[in-house]
Amino acid sequence: MEQFMSLNHGSHTEASKDQSTEARNVIIHGLRIHHCKAQSPGNVMGPEGKLVTLGHTDGDAIRLVSSYKIWIDHNTLYSGQDGLIDVTRGSTNITISNNWFKNHNKVMLLGHDDGFVRDKNMKVTVAFNHFGPDCHQRMPRVRHGFAHVVNNLYKGWGLYAIGGSMNPSVTSEANLFIAEKAGKKEVTWKKGYNGGDEWNIHSIKDVLENGASFSEVGDEKDLIRPVYDLDQQFKVVDARSLPALTGSSGAFKCTKKSRC
Repeated sequence: MEQFMSLNHGSHTEASKDQSTEARNVIIHGLRIHHCKAQSPGNVMGPEGKLVTLGHTDGDAIRLVSSYKIWIDHNTLYSGQDGLIDVTRGSTNITISNNWFKNHNKVMLLGHDDGFVRDKNMKVTVAFNHFGPDCHQRMPRVRHGFAHVVNNLYKGWGLYAIGGSMNPSVTSEANLFIAEKAGKKEVTWKKGYNGGDEWNIHSIKDVLENGASFSEVGDEKDLIRPVYDLDQQFKVVDARSLPALTGSSGAFKCTKKSRC
């Protein structure tokens, strides 16, 4: 049966959309971001030409803090000092789609730290992305909240591909995991898991190749099938179609004579 889902999480709670929300309704599209380095505190140009003081930054390519309804689409990210995408401190209703992640250690962090329980309200969709070559871990790493990881291509991983801590919920659906011949085979990593019934990491119609394995946790009755709005629909395809589907992942290569 064909399944259609929206990139917007309109049916989810808007508990995080309060006075502390830093940004909302933003699209980050068509960028190449690489070799980011940590920076000491300093001033940057803010809205309306005003100087804004920023604290220390860790060298993330894209960092979301207390943000709502952000769409990160068709970007190429690699070789940073810290993470490529961090979704933290109560950010929710985030879509990360059609991006190319490569040559990086800690790729994608969802959830600030183990003690930041507000991230229990976090909802993130990770769809149509290409991970690899040479991505080591965090594709994504989830704390507290929920991630729907759907129709992504994984070309090998180092420590793990999908992992988390603090009772995360992850629905991995129709992804293609291709383990490297001499690399790690297990897809998942679960820090601190001791059989707790609040953990939910499930695999639906994933394809595992070259010996890849996926260790599920949680009761099948608690598997989360997200409910999406109908204003922006996409079809979940068979995982074997992902090499072709993700062939255009990343920033578009546009010229003056071409249309993107």
